[in-house]
Amino acid sequence: MTETERIYLSLGARFVTPFDELKAKLKNIRAVIYDWDGVFNNGAKSGNGSSTFSEVDSMGTNLLRYSFYLKNNSLPLSAIISGEKNETAFYFSKRECFHYSVFKAANNKIDALNFICEKEKIQPSEVAYFFDDVLDLSMAEVCGVRILVNQKANPLFVNYCVKHKLVDYLTASAGGSHAVRESTELLIEMNGNFEKVMTDRKNSATEYKEYLEKRQAIITQYFTFADGKFEKADL
Repeated sequence: MTETERIYLSLGARFVTPFDELKAKLKNIRAVIYDWDGVFNNGAKSGNGSSTFSEVDSMGTNLLRYSFYLKNNSLPLSAIISGEKNETAFYFSKRECFHYSVFKAANNKIDALNFICEKEKIQPSEVAYFFDDVLDLSMAEVCGVRILVNQKANPLFVNYCVKHKLVDYLTASAGGSHAVRESTELLIEMNGNFEKVMTDRKNSATEYKEYLEKRQAIITQYFTFADGKFEKADL
């Protein structure tokens, strides 16, 4: 057992797919897609439908992108697919320069995935997916790496995901308790460049600045599902 495995298991995480197998699956990943509610937060909503995120998780997404950039010499595709319209998710997507934010896709998440894959000429098997609930399972069934955020209150759902091979890694942390940071750091370590990623960010290294310039040039595209198809939304 590796030291990384011991650290994560001690937190209460679970490697449903064995560590070495998950590390091997990560080699094929070219895109990272996140659900929003229950992943970046605990799922609670305000009166206008918005929900929160943590800067700790935000940094995790950025560091993971840099890790893939170093590994593949190209920016990984980054996207949020959410069930409902959420102003905070839009703000986050734009600020962090994600490629896509797709909303009102609660019952069409697999279609949203296929829509993005077709536009970007990638396969679902090349996507790492962070999710937390039953509406996400159509995507989890086909994505290459599946990170299930452990909400603690749904053990039978977790068992279902394990039984049907819909999850590779079950977080120790819950949504709203930095599950994204927990799992992004794990994937960075599995990419084999954790030390460099942290040191480069600490020092604002030249290579990091080059990455950041390319990241900041991305213009987020927003799409919504309406009338049986995905349409571009101007926000």
